[in-house]
Amino acid sequence: MEDEDFLLALRLQEQPERPLSVVDESWEMLDPNPDVRAMFLQFNDQFFWGKLSGVEVKWSPRMTLCAGVCSYEGRGGLCSVRLSEPILKLRPRKDLVQTLLHEMIHALLFVTQNNRDRDGHGPEFCKHMNRINQASGTNITIYHSFHDEVDVYRQHWWRCNGPCQNHRPFFGYVKRAMNRPPSARDPWWAEHQRTCGGTYTKIKEPEDYGKTGKSDKKKDKNPSDKTSKNPKPPSSTTGDLTFVHIRNTN
Repeated sequence: MEDEDFLLALRLQEQPERPLSVVDESWEMLDPNPDVRAMFLQFNDQFFWGKLSGVEVKWSPRMTLCAGVCSYEGRGGLCSVRLSEPILKLRPRKDLVQTLLHEMIHALLFVTQNNRDRDGHGPEFCKHMNRINQASGTNITIYHSFHDEVDVYRQHWWRCNGPCQNHRPFFGYVKRAMNRPPSARDPWWAEHQRTCGGTYTKIKEPEDYGKTGKSDKKKDKNPSDKTSKNPKPPSSTTGDLTFVHIRNTN
């Protein structure tokens, strides 16, 4: 019996170890600060048949409202993947991996098919997303929501006084990283005016914002437009999409 156990142990020892999933929890300790370019090259060979060798990948220290962006200048142009350092540095390593793979799928569709799908997440995207998820154990999705990390940078808040303040999902709140009030420059403005018609009032801004010289030169003279120190809105905010895809910028 002891001989059988010994032989079994030898056979098990000789079997090659199964490689770790790219999102295995042990990677959090084994490689806590991954080289994103090296990771990109590995995934290019592992999941994308080496077709993304001409694609640029880099960290963006200023991108605070989305985790990843894939931009493409058209056939023969540069395809670039940018990853948000401020957002992803606060997340587990697996979120970086899945964000990178998400953007690499977009890059593959741009490079190989000049894909012009309006929202970028059509059948071809889902086919590759499902293929990689099954092969690697990842959970790549069409959208991710890193609300807490995004909200760290969204310190300028407005709220509408119209009917939309009682409706999900935004309850009349708009939160932004920059001091730009809701206006006709926003693509949703016309629909808001038609269905609600309320007025947006600023209710919060960064502490000491007005003392830094960055506040607007022209202040609203409406006495009701005062900053509230302790507003309590829900976590959902207008336009809180983690992924942004820019294509065909020619």
